[in-house]
Amino acid sequence: MSTILIIDDEPSLVSSLTFALEEEGYKVYGAATGQAGLHALADVHPDLVLLDLRLPDKTGLEVLEAMQRENNEPQVIMISAHGDTRAAVKAVKMGAADYLTKPFDLDDLLHTIRTTLERGQMASEINFHRRNAVRQSGLVGESAPMHDLAATISRVAASGTSRILVLGESGTGKALVARAIHAGSARCAGPFIEINCASLPEQLIEAELFGAEKGAYTGAYQRRIGLVTLADKGTLFLDEIGEMSLALQAKLLHFLENGQYRTIGSTRAVHADVRVVAATNRDLVTEVAAGRFREDLYYRINVICLKIPALRSRSEDVLHLAEHFAQLYSHEEGVPPIRLDAVARKMLEAYHWPGNVRELKNLIERLTILFPGRDISTAELPPEFGVIGLDVARAAATNLQGEPALRATKSSITDTLDVTERELLLGALRECGGHKGHAADRLGISRHAFKRRLQRLAIE
Repeated sequence: MSTILIIDDEPSLVSSLTFALEEEGYKVYGAATGQAGLHALADVHPDLVLLDLRLPDKTGLEVLEAMQRENNEPQVIMISAHGDTRAAVKAVKMGAADYLTKPFDLDDLLHTIRTTLERGQMASEINFHRRNAVRQSGLVGESAPMHDLAATISRVAASGTSRILVLGESGTGKALVARAIHAGSARCAGPFIEINCASLPEQLIEAELFGAEKGAYTGAYQRRIGLVTLADKGTLFLDEIGEMSLALQAKLLHFLENGQYRTIGSTRAVHADVRVVAATNRDLVTEVAAGRFREDLYYRINVICLKIPALRSRSEDVLHLAEHFAQLYSHEEGVPPIRLDAVARKMLEAYHWPGNVRELKNLIERLTILFPGRDISTAELPPEFGVIGLDVARAAATNLQGEPALRATKSSITDTLDVTERELLLGALRECGGHKGHAADRLGISRHAFKRRLQRLAIE
């Protein structure tokens, strides 16, 4: 049952409309002033509002503007007198769905209400699927930075902007963000085309992007269709744009400014409607200052800038990601998922992840292949991973020594570290058949350091 709010100061009109609409199965509320209507909006959350342009305390345009400021999203049909047609048209431009002129026919009103509600329902479903596409894009995480990033992606994807810059360290998931933007946009039915600007020589990248005519250069034995052409009505993802040569940057800038380009060996200009998402792990401001990146291109692609946080800055997401990848590779390999024991989980959270999400993903894939369905302890983790993670955790514990309020915590952290280190040492010994030298090599430490740790932890 849809809910309708009538904001009009004519009691007889409100009464007759209420009766007619309730006969059609709608739930109806009325308000005689603009202010009362705004209060009713917050109380009843209507699906549709019939809004008179002339009210005792406000104009209908003022009420409509106030609704938009409060992020209320009901469909609005304006009701206008004969002389208010121009204002009604302005209301439609402001976001109203339609308008009717008094006196209106009841059948016309009912038809307009039905079609407006249907359009609103369709728009809600489209927005839901767009938001869901962003959530299902592989961007996993419950941390505040990831929630903020997902919200920004949703807003950017739904916008009409066609120039987006994605910044982040290697392995943070810049391609995933680009795909999420495409999936949540009105272009989602169009193609998503990706090119890595660092993977090909300069001439080949130009041909790959803009295409080439047969015989345009040595080795061009046939006509090549460019990726810009293939991405028409869709999204073009330029990964590692910071690696692009200055000459090619100039040609890209020309395309971004007017949507036109020429294939290599042709004099004919071609137009393409493409949303361009560029990404890099470089500091483009520094690159511009050094003369390695065009300043005008930087400002052209930097209409909207999204920064992806490094994994070490959102350690609370590590275990969510690990479980996500464990399920993913379990399904791909057709084996039971691995399970991380308590100590291994702590090690993953303490590790600084220089390779970001890509490194964690590769680790879980490796463990799934080598130890399918197993409980993963520190013994199964790569030796350098364990030692580095332990050093990071020990440094964190050392930093607590000077904080009086946290001194009580220090002993428990030290105990946990000792247990973790003991598991690492014993695991290495088990893997190496008790050979101390081999175990030390496996952990990436000297034999002397290995023996000293055995003595300190009283391991026979």
